[in-house]
Amino acid sequence: MTPVNAILLFLAGIAAGFVNVSAGGGSFLTIPLLIILGGLPATAANASNRVAILLQNVIAARNFRRHGFRDIRQGIKLGLSAMVGAVIGSMIALDVPENVFRTILSVIMVLALAVILHTNRKKCAEHIYQQLRHPVLQIFMFFFIGIYGGFIQAGTGYLVICSLSIIGGLSLVKTNSLKTIIIAAYLVPSVLIFLLNGEIRWFPALVLASGTSIGGWFGSTFAIRKGDRWIKIILVVAILVMAAKMIGLF
Repeated sequence: MTPVNAILLFLAGIAAGFVNVSAGGGSFLTIPLLIILGGLPATAANASNRVAILLQNVIAARNFRRHGFRDIRQGIKLGLSAMVGAVIGSMIALDVPENVFRTILSVIMVLALAVILHTNRKKCAEHIYQQLRHPVLQIFMFFFIGIYGGFIQAGTGYLVICSLSIIGGLSLVKTNSLKTIIIAAYLVPSVLIFLLNGEIRWFPALVLASGTSIGGWFGSTFAIRKGDRWIKIILVVAILVMAAKMIGLF
């Protein structure tokens, strides 16, 4: 990877980290860039991206905690369910041939747009609750979210927002604080599985991680200071940019 490509990947990581923590979908940018700028095979890009997302969420979770969002028990409970699913999803990803994975990634990017737009059309947490609704259902949902996240990761943030905010009734700020804990939890076994199978490329992974960590800190600070209204604006902007990318406008 050339120095110019490394700088571009770092800058993209800052943007992706901010979007991931504030809304979601940053991996739809970083996985293709790891392939294009880092010269990685698709499976290695999928694996290496997880190092960056893990560090980004650890930094963001610490920042949320520093500002009073301390519901770690709930995050760990859902995170443990997602961890079990992530092990399954990661093992599936390792067995998928390179050309098949590229096709699956392309299809999921298109399908994710429908999910994202559906999520955006609904009023996120129209009735805000202090405690998570349907906690048993949430555990089952996060098992399947973990399978998806273990397999491809990209777009998982939108699924978490849908589960915690729309179904669970939490505010978007609290949702994002829990999201960082849950995603960080299930990424630990996922990263280990890819690492043990030799799929992580450390240099591009750490270049990207340095950017996403900075972006994650800014994203969590933004969410805390600006609240639900501005998070919704970031969600809308992220969706529109992703939609434009998918239909080939840039």
